[in-house]
Amino acid sequence: MKVEPLFLDPVFKERIWGGTKLRDSFGFDIPSNTTGEAWTVSAHENGQSIVRNGQYKGQKLGDLWNKHPEIFGEQGSEFPLLIKILDASKDLSIQVHPSDDYARVYENGGLGKTECWYILECDPDAEIVFGHHAETKEQLKKLIQSGDWESLLTRVKVSKGDFFYVPSGTLHALGKGIVVLETQQSSDITYRVYDYDRRDDQGNLRELHLSKAIDVLNVPNKIQTNSFTFETMEFIKKTTFISNSYFTVQKLDISGTAEFEHSISFIIYSVIEGNGVLEFDKSQYPLVKGDTFIIPVNQCGYKISGDIELILSKL
Repeated sequence: MKVEPLFLDPVFKERIWGGTKLRDSFGFDIPSNTTGEAWTVSAHENGQSIVRNGQYKGQKLGDLWNKHPEIFGEQGSEFPLLIKILDASKDLSIQVHPSDDYARVYENGGLGKTECWYILECDPDAEIVFGHHAETKEQLKKLIQSGDWESLLTRVKVSKGDFFYVPSGTLHALGKGIVVLETQQSSDITYRVYDYDRRDDQGNLRELHLSKAIDVLNVPNKIQTNSFTFETMEFIKKTTFISNSYFTVQKLDISGTAEFEHSISFIIYSVIEGNGVLEFDKSQYPLVKGDTFIIPVNQCGYKISGDIELILSKL
């Protein structure tokens, strides 16, 4: 029996730095005016996406992964990816994520967290923290302990359409006024280095994780260079941002009708601009900005029509 594309409803996360752009730009029914994250594709225990259509309507993505591996073509113990849209209305904490090896030992066998960002929107003066200037662990510790953030942090101006690969061990933070689509390993482990002395809703300073952060930070900083590839076909332009053992992420610009062959693994699509139609096994599905869907494995070919921009994420 052929499985329909799986359209997913997101899980929302309220954050001290969140805002309203997930509603204003994507039409999501957010829980508050400080909604920072939409987990649009998630099988993580901290929040699972729900299928909203077809024979599996109402089921959690993680349950499908465990009960129906034939949909995905993967046999791992857990769904490997987590896709988010983040609204940084205020600066995020300066942070770092562990590698798989570190998380396995110190975080109860969990996955590490390598991620990447595609900038969907940003203010004209928006910037991110992306790396640091310390040459040794001792210098890193000294700059952190003294709070000399201007000497430590590398800041980068960003524009709409920019892409950043953020492997584990990278010091990073989104600045205010940025909306990103994030593809990452299915992990929720973050070590905060600095959080602007902000307090939570109970009036307590937010927790820092300096010992673990210093353990996992790459020193000296590893410079990440982009090597995008571009392909133009009839009615479609494809940009491949990254392809490695963690994930492949591409941007598709479609104007007309683009045809796709079946795949040996599942494919995730996130609609980031425009409107269109997915034609799959003689059925049609309207596509609007904010939609996220999974094409199952070993299915028939399919078509996507319209003037539409999508981010494709897969293994």
